[in-house]
Amino acid sequence: MPELPKLLIVDDDEAIRTQMKWALAEDYEILLAGDRETALRVVARDRPAILTLDLGLPPSPHDPSEGFRALAQILDVHPECKIIVVTGQEERENALRAVADGAHDFFFKPIRLEELALVLRRALQMYRLEQENRELERRAASHVFEEMIGSSPAMQPVFETIRKVATTDTPVLVTGETGTGKELAARAIHRLSQRRDGPFIAINCGAIPENLLEAELFGHEKGAFTDAHAQRKGRVELAQGGTLFLDEVGELSPALQVALLRFLQEGKLQRVGGRQDIAIDARVIAATNADLKAAIRGGSFREDLYFRLAVVNILMPPLRDRGEDLMVLANAFLHRYAEGQRKKVGGFTSQAKAAIQEHRWPGNVRELENRIKRAVIMGEGSRVSPSDLELDSKLEKHHGKGLKDARAALEREMIETAMVRHRGNITQVAADLGISRPTLYEMMEKLEISRK
Repeated sequence: MPELPKLLIVDDDEAIRTQMKWALAEDYEILLAGDRETALRVVARDRPAILTLDLGLPPSPHDPSEGFRALAQILDVHPECKIIVVTGQEERENALRAVADGAHDFFFKPIRLEELALVLRRALQMYRLEQENRELERRAASHVFEEMIGSSPAMQPVFETIRKVATTDTPVLVTGETGTGKELAARAIHRLSQRRDGPFIAINCGAIPENLLEAELFGHEKGAFTDAHAQRKGRVELAQGGTLFLDEVGELSPALQVALLRFLQEGKLQRVGGRQDIAIDARVIAATNADLKAAIRGGSFREDLYFRLAVVNILMPPLRDRGEDLMVLANAFLHRYAEGQRKKVGGFTSQAKAAIQEHRWPGNVRELENRIKRAVIMGEGSRVSPSDLELDSKLEKHHGKGLKDARAALEREMIETAMVRHRGNITQVAADLGISRPTLYEMMEKLEISRK
């Protein structure tokens, strides 16, 4: 039998205490106190989830001052406790002051037990939600590795490899889907290395036009081309004594692959328009979401450069494979952005939690972070809903459909999402969905899903 939540009834009237005890004993473990000192002892010993407090306590039952002292001291001892102040209609100002001083809610006499039970249920729900959030925050804080949150089995090999490789200057290739945290892994390696006091220089090789990328990487001499009005160091040179992070390295042109290979082999570079060799001492970490081995087979990526970069390979797991990390990350992001926006957001609704756990997260951790950031900024409720996240749980999404139609819609969604994620690679899509290639082809034909 599950343990009942504890409810402390603080009232100097024994008849009221007894009445409330018998009315609520089925749903709560009832604790009783008739004065402030007894209430404080019980709170310190039993840590009740909820407490009802009559402001008129001895030695001055007609003066609320003793009740307000009790309120303040109880919250000092047990700040998580949800206190429901019980007062008379004519004492409305006292009720409002009590809420301003930290009470969760108030209830007017005479006590109507059905209404009180509803208030208590809401308070208990809030208490449990806050407890859950605190536990998730505690777990997140206890499982932060160099700003990377995770305790799932999928992340342990990542952390272990980072620890080992950080002590060397070995080139590292970090692979994984978009948004899995490849740059976070690179920064973790840098911070744990002997180069931690040197610069960490990052460049996205896919975000800069090809005709500008060479100068951006290797710098240029004055007059090397139009608009080259002064000498300029490139990102590789700026990484002297530190770490160079090459994101989306698979986007490099063949010519730049040759130039990068030369630098990796010789530790030297020439600026665009220059002839002088410049020695560079920088550790290189590269990252890509592309299949470089497939690119090698297709002739678009040099095999010798791949083996130079991938002396150690770290594969970042997709968010859908990280189990309980999903909700730990979701709560960590919620706490971060709620605090940053100074908004009181108590957590996620049960429907939002279901939607988060059902979603496949093709954009991985970055998508999760962006959705929660938007939800905090745009949401108006005390808890985040599926609509705040622009997500719907599968049950809500398929409400009103027959089982056959709902199943077909779900299969279509999962196949199309996997097709996008794996860029139409049928073998990888089938493996992701846990079915054979012939079965996948058959389902695509039945659901009229294009290979494109």
